[in-house]
Amino acid sequence: MGFAARGPLARLIITPSQTGPATSFRRQLSLSLREMADLNVKIPTLNLNDGTSIPMLGYGSLKKKIAEVVIAGTAWYKTPDGGGIDRKTVDAIKTAIKLGYTHLDGAEVYNTEPELGLAIKESKVPREKLFVTTKVITNIKDIPKAIDQSLEKLQLEYVDLYLIHQPFFATSDSDLQSAWAAMEKVKAEGKAKSIGVSNYLLPHLTATMKTATVTPSINQIEYHPYLQHVGPNGPLSYMKEHGIATAGYAPLTAVTKAKPGPCDDIYAELAKKYYVSEGEIALRWCIDQDIVPITTSGKEERMSDYLRAMTFKLTPKEISEISREGEKKHFRGFWKGKFDPNDRS
Repeated sequence: MGFAARGPLARLIITPSQTGPATSFRRQLSLSLREMADLNVKIPTLNLNDGTSIPMLGYGSLKKKIAEVVIAGTAWYKTPDGGGIDRKTVDAIKTAIKLGYTHLDGAEVYNTEPELGLAIKESKVPREKLFVTTKVITNIKDIPKAIDQSLEKLQLEYVDLYLIHQPFFATSDSDLQSAWAAMEKVKAEGKAKSIGVSNYLLPHLTATMKTATVTPSINQIEYHPYLQHVGPNGPLSYMKEHGIATAGYAPLTAVTKAKPGPCDDIYAELAKKYYVSEGEIALRWCIDQDIVPITTSGKEERMSDYLRAMTFKLTPKEISEISREGEKKHFRGFWKGKFDPNDRS
């Protein structure tokens, strides 16, 4: 057993002989909102290169047109003309906050910043206890205007992390460098405590760093065992060298839309060992490598399930086994049109 069980957590202890199919096992493990609050699960933080720290599990949303609810933000994408406030989205975010999620990941392109801001306000949680991320791409040509619009929608004076959502808007190194200079100004003005990028590969990072006066704090990329960014343009070695942290979206891919795959057996084995679901193993695999997973759900049950990833640690051998099995398959869920099918960068 990877952790001591007390109180409500005690009912998580189920012997392997008692487990049925995976769905039944997951159902037996589920905790209610009240019980999860009683556990007082604490999400660890990762120190960033600018002296700030980021909670190592993020709750967020993704544009459903790009992929079915798999990752970040507010779990809900809304079309630009989607009408007024979506109370379902607001309530889901409030539930996440009540459960203990403090890292909330959004983006201007999701069109849900008003809902995220309202949920934060209605939660009545002190601002300094939350870590709020948003991203710019729709208005990438006018970043000063974009951050002001985002802050207005979020009803906040600052965000904890502001990211350039993707590098594919750029037609030259100069475009990347100009955008980053504007991000540095956002940080200097106190509108973002930390600044970073998302979906950047090695060429994008090296171009940006040629003129940067502030190193990006983090690069948020698709990350799971079937996409470990080992190709020639993979950014991870460069990021480690320059102290740029990694956040991983779509961390559950190997246990969801990329099934079946070579990681199936090791995930099932470890789920039984630690009395959690395969999804929590997937999240822990990221966390134990100092990678911040961003996940989402509109269901309270799953939100509480994900927090069980804080109750155990994988061994170095187990981390390596998952990585090794993952290298036997390649699966990219996002930005497929920007890569050769066999490009693992």
